[in-house]
Amino acid sequence: MKHGGADYESFTAWATARRSALMRTATFLTGDSARAEDLVQEALTKVAQRWPRLRDQNPDAYARQILARDNISWWRRNRHEISSHVPEPARTPSIEARVERRLVLLDALGRLTERQRSVLVLRYFDDLSEADIAEALGVSTGTVKSTAHLALRRLRELAPELSDLLPLEIS
Repeated sequence: MKHGGADYESFTAWATARRSALMRTATFLTGDSARAEDLVQEALTKVAQRWPRLRDQNPDAYARQILARDNISWWRRNRHEISSHVPEPARTPSIEARVERRLVLLDALGRLTERQRSVLVLRYFDDLSEADIAEALGVSTGTVKSTAHLALRRLRELAPELSDLLPLEIS
């Protein structure tokens, strides 16, 4: 993509508008803001390389697909070195309860499988449909439904104090 052309300008506008949402997704997927930043940079690079084709389609879906798949690939390469503990974000005393709840959620998400975490993040944080999640992860919608069901059940076991946040059933 040429610097200064229409493609460059439209990609830059899209990337600027979507960066924070992609960072949020990546942070929930990884539980690590530094790794999330790397994941987003890789995704933006891959979207930029395909921008002329993606511009008029759905670059958001493609970017989320890259985030999910690259995170799973990273996890597979590094799983022997990973601890199951998610790093704690800094606490701000004025919002202690919200921070504590977020820590519990991040810890519980960190204890799910990569696929379970990806399905829940894409469904409940990015508000994607089951069909969109299936496309992003390269699985069937039935797999998305069963994975979500099992992941929510596991979250209820790991963090019963979050039960008011968790949906009762998956559609």
